[in-house]
Order: sequence, then structure tokens, then C-alpha cells
Amino acid sequence: MTMLTIRNLEPALKERLRVQAARNARSMEAEARDILRQALVLREAAAERSLYERVRARFAQLGGVELEVPAREAMRAPPRFE
Repeated sequence: MTMLTIRNLEPALKERLRVQAARNARSMEAEARDILRQALVLREAAAERSLYERVRARFAQLGGVELEVPAREAMRAPPRFE
């Protein structure tokens, strides 16, 4: 299996990773693997959806808006150029 070294990781970020790993009863290495896996899977899933689906998913939690559709009027006569 491939080995990955992450240099210059901020101490605060490392501490947050350690705490999250402890909450999930895993090692920091296993937690980092899971975070990377989830990020890449979500990105791949987003790339497979259409723009409409991605926008709808992003704003779905805000709820919908019902717009009043105005009644149609009769077509007006075209202009005459005489």
C-alpha cells in the first residue's frame, strides 16, 4: 500500500484531527484516510450529476418558492411597415 506524508500541518488542525479520531474510536491515520475517501467520493458523485441537479441539491435545504404565473394575454398584432 502507498504511504503518504503530510508536512507542515498546523498544530490546531492536527489537534482537531486527533480529537475527531478519538470521537470515532480510530487512529489519526484511519481518520485521515476516511476524510480523504469521503472527500473524493463526494467530488466524483458531484461530477456525475448535471448542473441542475447540483444547484438543486445545494439549495434544497432552503426550501422552494412558489411563483405566481401570470395569465396569458392574446398575442398582439405584428407591426406593419408600410
